[in-house]
Amino acid sequence: MQNEFQTLIDGFITDQVGISTEFFPTLLAKGLRDNILQLKTDDLLKDAGTGNAQISTKDKLVRSDQIHWLDRSHENISEQQFFILMDKFILYLNSTCYTGITGYEFHYTLYEKGSFYRTHLDQFSNNQSRKFSMIIYLNENWIPEDGGELCIHHPEKDQQLISPDNRKGVFFKSNELPHEVLISHKSRMSITGWLKVTA
Repeated sequence: MQNEFQTLIDGFITDQVGISTEFFPTLLAKGLRDNILQLKTDDLLKDAGTGNAQISTKDKLVRSDQIHWLDRSHENISEQQFFILMDKFILYLNSTCYTGITGYEFHYTLYEKGSFYRTHLDQFSNNQSRKFSMIIYLNENWIPEDGGELCIHHPEKDQQLISPDNRKGVFFKSNELPHEVLISHKSRMSITGWLKVTA
């Protein structure tokens, strides 16, 4: 996995956005995708909001995805494998880039047909603990007509469109790059989260 870790880091250093096309093993991607589908069946996905616990709003004109937080207490095999992978990535990131990351938070994300997320930054105005954003996609056989691209707004160059292909990982600073999720024309799934430092 170190090759994929380094690919993310190298892309981030060069272009502000790291991309690894095979960040997840195939079986892990399948397990997490199955989890999202089961959460949907069990009506456990909740409408996402903007802001944190202190300042939170829900506005479907801003974002219309649904989420469910990953947690070690779930004792889910795929989630446990995911946490092991992230622990290894953070260890590698801290040892090679001295980032000082001390924790993370991740949730499942489902964009159903017609869903989107308007332009935003991932760092809260009242809490700067989020340092890096990460998204790992879980969508098999995605084609351009399906939409749902991550659109990164770079300050001094053209917008960057990233398709949500299965197993692809994306990595960037939470407070630097405004971004949005364009309208998805079919169900779009991912694990989305943030690497954090102690606030």
